Amino acid sequence: MNMVFNLIVVVQILSALAIIGLVLVQHGKGADMGAAFGSGASGSLFGASGSSNFLSKSTAVAAAIFFASTLGLAYFGTNRPHASVSGGVMDRISLPAAKTPATGAPAPANNAGNAVPTAPAAAPAATAPQDVPSAPAAPAPTK
Repeated sequence: MNMVFNLIVVVQILSALAIIGLVLVQHGKGADMGAAFGSGASGSLFGASGSSNFLSKSTAVAAAIFFASTLGLAYFGTNRPHASVSGGVMDRISLPAAKTPATGAPAPANNAGNAVPTAPAAAPAATAPQDVPSAPAAPAPTK
């Protein structure tokens, strides 16, 4: 499925570049006045009807391919397995189990039928943290 998605992206990019190139090659309606004064030889390259029919038809084909690939990308983009709408990013996190301060064992689950909350047996003793470095001493003032 990922290969099909990448293939459609490549087709869309190539059709977009083809549309850009074909539109830039075409001449506008104001260029017909210049052809009347002697520069009309370039129009005979694609036949007596001129270059506008060939270029406009190929632009229409490239545009149809572009729109079809856009619809394909929209279809495959919304049907991807990881694109499920179940909630936000915070709904997918898992929290670690809470531990009781006295024993360090996991706390019991909060039951809805248990009306009396459990309190810790004893408050932990106030100890200085071991892994916190002390601040460096300030340099002596110099005069």
